[in-house]
Parts: sequence; C-alpha cells; structure tokens
Amino acid sequence: MKFLSVRDLKTKSSQVWKDLSDQREMIITSNGRPIAILSSINENNLETTLSAFRRARAMEAVASIQYESVRTGTDRIIAGEIDDEIKSVRSKRKR
Repeated sequence: MKFLSVRDLKTKSSQVWKDLSDQREMIITSNGRPIAILSSINENNLETTLSAFRRARAMEAVASIQYESVRTGTDRIIAGEIDDEIKSVRSKRKR
C-alpha cells in the first residue's frame, strides 16, 4: 500500500490518479500521520465500496463504545438496572 503526503497529492495529482487503479488504495498523510484513504472505485462498485466503508466505521464505533463500557464498568450493569435508568430518564422528560 502506498503512502502519500497531502503535498504530493496536490503537486502530483495527475500521477496519483494514474497510479490509483494499480495501487487500489493509497494512504494520505499529513505531517507523517495517516488522515485519509484514497480508494479506487468505479460505477459498478461504488455502492458496495461505500457500504463496506460505512460498515467498517460502524464496527469501529461499536468497538469504541464497548471499550469505554469496560473501562468505566458499565459493562456489568444488569437488565433491571438498565430498565430503571430508562424509566428515570423518561419520567424526567415528561415533566
């Protein structure tokens, strides 16, 4: 996988577009840190590719929520406690 700086993307954009079909993906960096993925797509795989990116982001979000839950101890809350919390919040909204 090829890494490419934002500066290279600006100054060598025509070469980047030529290389992208062979590379399939390129990582765009800023100050040496990855900031974006440039991916080769076409009309036939646009929806499939977008769906895959969205699934990956959703999985990352779930993993982050799970990690935070374990870190704070909320992963040990039982169903009854969850129901009580929901009831409490709902009763406050009605006021």
